[in-house]
Amino acid sequence: MAKAKYKSGDHVVYPTHGVGKVQGVETKEIAGATLDLIVIEFDKDRMILRVPVAKADESGLRKLSSPDQMKTALKTLKGKSRVRRTMWSRRAQEYEAKINSGDPVAIAEVVRDLFRNTNQPDQSYSERQLYQAALDRLAREFAAVEEIEEEEAATKLEEMLQKAAA
Repeated sequence: MAKAKYKSGDHVVYPTHGVGKVQGVETKEIAGATLDLIVIEFDKDRMILRVPVAKADESGLRKLSSPDQMKTALKTLKGKSRVRRTMWSRRAQEYEAKINSGDPVAIAEVVRDLFRNTNQPDQSYSERQLYQAALDRLAREFAAVEEIEEEEAATKLEEMLQKAAA
């Protein structure tokens, strides 16, 4: 069996699902081929994902961000929002792609750009949905890096946004 770079108990990030915990590596025979699979549990979604070890990097699976990488994402969060004047459907697709990229800096850009302070106009339903999805994804990874609860992480992120907007 190939030596996996992910060990049981490691927190990992899968681009389209966010932060999960490695349960271990198992060997399964599928269609006559023997595959080593990384078993990842996503508590939040009550889901188990099995990623072939050979395809892990290709699939975008990665270890949790380092504290420095998270600092870069938080710096992005505090930056000036850049809302382009393109059609919403086009921007929504771009935001969705950034959220599903699994890159904390790209996700922070979405959170920053869609954040609405109390004195700003209301968001559409789809803007709120994307904002919440990006915030949840970023908060999950921030919580895992900082070893705090997700709710606390989300609160801290929103406080940073409010200070930056003030």
